[in-house]
Order: sequence, then structure tokens, then C-alpha cells
Amino acid sequence: MNHTFHPLTQDQAEQIAFEWRYEGEYAFYNMDADEEDLASFLDAKERGDTTFAILNDDELIGFVTLHFESVETVSIGLGMRPDLTGSGNGHRFLASILTWIEATYGTRTVRLAVATFNKRAIRLYRSLDFIPEETFVQETNGGVYSFLSMKRLQKPPPNI
Repeated sequence: MNHTFHPLTQDQAEQIAFEWRYEGEYAFYNMDADEEDLASFLDAKERGDTTFAILNDDELIGFVTLHFESVETVSIGLGMRPDLTGSGNGHRFLASILTWIEATYGTRTVRLAVATFNKRAIRLYRSLDFIPEETFVQETNGGVYSFLSMKRLQKPPPNI
């Protein structure tokens, strides 16, 4: 099994938006839960060159979107295919994203935001050295929800 990263194609964006269905409280993450987010995700110009498909042996298993705050800091949004969630796949999935970001961009700080109800994801992020920063509320998906921002300092390069 080998994760590779490629610019997200329109077909992949549509597959994620219309075929990936999360169950229960995680339906919050279905792309069509927010019309504006859906429109942005499906618009190739808005996605630009910052949204990447994550493939495992040529099979689409997830995506990551990068928003560079500076040369040293990037905020990420990510998603893993619904049938792979809740089964212990998250650690390897996120670790591969972090390794790829550091190797590709040399970024030192990675930030993300997670809905506070998503204790499973928060545990995963903590296990990979993300630390909580602050909670905030945001209007999305037809309501107002609480989010937790977290950050991770990548490992510094060894002294040579």
C-alpha cells in the first residue's frame, strides 16, 4: 500500500461530492451539506492547484486541500473515503499527508479545524502531535457549529 498525491481531477471531485456518503452525525461532512462548499469544491478554478487526490495503489481514498498562510505555515482541509473511516486507517492516512507536505513544501506548521463533536478525529489529531489552539463558531451546513482549531509543528530538520 502506497499513498500518492495528485491534483484532484473534476471526475474525482464529482465522485467525492456525489458518491461519498457519511452516516449518522458524520453526515455533516457530506459535500452537499453546504451549497457554497459544494460549489467551491466542484469549481476547478476555485480548487486551483491546492486540492489533491490521495490514492492508495491507484484507488481514490481521500483528498487534502492546502491554504498557505505563509512559507512556514499551511492550513489543511481533508477527507477520507467514508468506508475507510472509523476502522483505524486515520493515523496512516494523516501521517502520509503530513510527510508529503513536509517533503513537498518544507512547511513547518500545519493547522486544521475540526468540528468539536468529532471526538474521533480530535483523538487522531492529538495522537499525531496536534495541539488545540481555540474554539470558534462558524455558520455552515445550514446552522452554526463549534470548531476547534489545532496546530502541529513539523519536526525540525537535523543539524548538519
